Amino acid sequence: MKTCYDIVKTMVITEKGASQTDDRKYFFHVADTANKIEIKSAVEEIYKVKVQDVNTSIVRGKLKRVRREQGSTSPWKKAIVTLKAGEKIEVA
Repeated sequence: MKTCYDIVKTMVITEKGASQTDDRKYFFHVADTANKIEIKSAVEEIYKVKVQDVNTSIVRGKLKRVRREQGSTSPWKKAIVTLKAGEKIEVA
C-alpha cells in the first residue's frame, strides 16, 4: 500500500513555478507509477487543500559528461496541480 508521501516526493520550487502560484498552480516531483487520481488525493491529504486539476509529464534525463565517460541523469515524473479558487499552499 502506497502512502501519500510515497506518491508525492517533493514540491519543485523554481523561478517558473513561483510565477505560476498566482494562477494557483504548483509543481511536484511524483512517483513514476502514480496516476492523476492518486496524485490528487495525496496532495489533498498532505496540504489540506482542494485540487481542481492535475497535469503530468515525464521529464527526460539530461546528458552529462564526466571526463571521458558520458551518462545521463534519471528521468522523473512532474505533476502540475491546479487548486480550486481561494485555496493556497504556504511555501516557507
